Amino acid sequence: MFPDETSPMAARFSQLAQESGTRPAMTFRGDARKPGGTLAYDFGKFWRRVERVTAHLQSSWGVQTGDRVAWLGFNHELQLVTLVACARLGAIFLPLNFRLAVPELQLVVSDAQPRLLVHDSHHADTAQALRAAPLQHAHHDALIATAAPRGLPLPEVRSDLPLLLVYTSGTTGLPKGAVHTQAALLANARASQWAHGFVSGDKVLSTLPLFHVGGLCIQTLPALLAGVEVVLHPRFDPATWLAEMGNSRPTLSLLVPATMRAVFEHPHWADTALGCLRGIMTGSSTVPVAYLETWHARGVPVGQVYGTTETGPVSIVLRLSEAMARVGASGWPQPEAQVKLIDPQGQEVGPGETGEVCIHAPNLMSGYWSASGLAGIGLHNGWFHSGDLGQRESDGCITIVGRSKDMVISGGENIYPAEIENLLVILPGVAECAVVGLPDARWGEVPVAVLVRTVDTAGQTLSEAGVLAHLQERIARFKLPRRVVFMSSLPKSALGKVQKPLLQAELIRTNP
Repeated sequence: MFPDETSPMAARFSQLAQESGTRPAMTFRGDARKPGGTLAYDFGKFWRRVERVTAHLQSSWGVQTGDRVAWLGFNHELQLVTLVACARLGAIFLPLNFRLAVPELQLVVSDAQPRLLVHDSHHADTAQALRAAPLQHAHHDALIATAAPRGLPLPEVRSDLPLLLVYTSGTTGLPKGAVHTQAALLANARASQWAHGFVSGDKVLSTLPLFHVGGLCIQTLPALLAGVEVVLHPRFDPATWLAEMGNSRPTLSLLVPATMRAVFEHPHWADTALGCLRGIMTGSSTVPVAYLETWHARGVPVGQVYGTTETGPVSIVLRLSEAMARVGASGWPQPEAQVKLIDPQGQEVGPGETGEVCIHAPNLMSGYWSASGLAGIGLHNGWFHSGDLGQRESDGCITIVGRSKDMVISGGENIYPAEIENLLVILPGVAECAVVGLPDARWGEVPVAVLVRTVDTAGQTLSEAGVLAHLQERIARFKLPRRVVFMSSLPKSALGKVQKPLLQAELIRTNP
């Protein structure tokens, strides 16, 4: 442990500042205070920013061990600085999904009860609309703009203290917060190091939202911990992603299928040189083989990372060296992970057989958030049962083949039908409803709502426009059904449960 830094996360950045202080750490393309919007600095300055933000969190807002510090805004270099400052204080960093509607964000804030909500200018009104008992608000510039007190005492911080709290919708439609400790985040960084094989001279282009463990923990935070420079964009944009190939010449990046397609369809895709890339990674859902082959045709291997919010997420990896030979596979468990595929009776299945993916690893969450501090909620004897279905080949390579959970993944975002259905059933005129995912060339899947009207006037006058108007005030735009279909009845089992596979098949047959 580095002197005076008991937090293992902070100690690593203190070490980088002292041993590699002049090595480039961050190039941020969204700083309104800088000419051209670009702010660049080394690991020495990164650490000085961490020290200043730490002192401001203590002195200005009274943040202490165990307090939650929420962040609402587009990607920002201070988001990462604040995460490390929280590590020094034993506080918990809570990135909020800026795509959510205010009622959805309020559910998260009410559950997590943060002491401080840091926001950017774009989301200031949303931030002010959020309320909780101890909540204070601050623009992110306030974290760094003025000198901070020196010499404030730091608490003793153990590696098993929570550091990251990331919310994911549950199958009931209610948000659940996955708690990750400092030790778990460092274990995930080790898994990422193995996955990417970071080397001197690497440069990671980070454009996916840092409120997801995908954007934060697959490449961005692990790269910084490895002493690798990160080029950070506030948001993904295909034109700026492609332009970065000539600007900073990154060697690695992370894209989901929807952002891949946006890059392919941009006019400059064909004439942008990609020789700087030694590969890209993808994750979050099954990737169309055609997308992988498009990259491979340009000489860029596409590796894959399988995982969930609860698993860190780096669990199963198809590394770049194996990507072109195993197109479509998810890969092998990272070195510190155990993965088993089980049948409905809990027994492991053999090679080539389908089973639920279960994971045991040091980068798993410690459990779902509970103010009472209960640990292990959401785990089964230390194992996380993903609800995803996979097959393992004789050499250990795993391929994800589907999901047993009732979930739609659209453009890298998890959408839980129960959340939408809970809002549809309260709409006058709706007798029954179901939300299913249908294949989509651009987004992978899109949610489609199927409704049975009531026989009264409210039901007979119910329209697609009325349904969408009801929903768009209550949920994020990306969750809105792309179609509303009215049917006379829903297919059901003998026990009265809607048979969604049959419903999906019927929708595909009648409107492929």
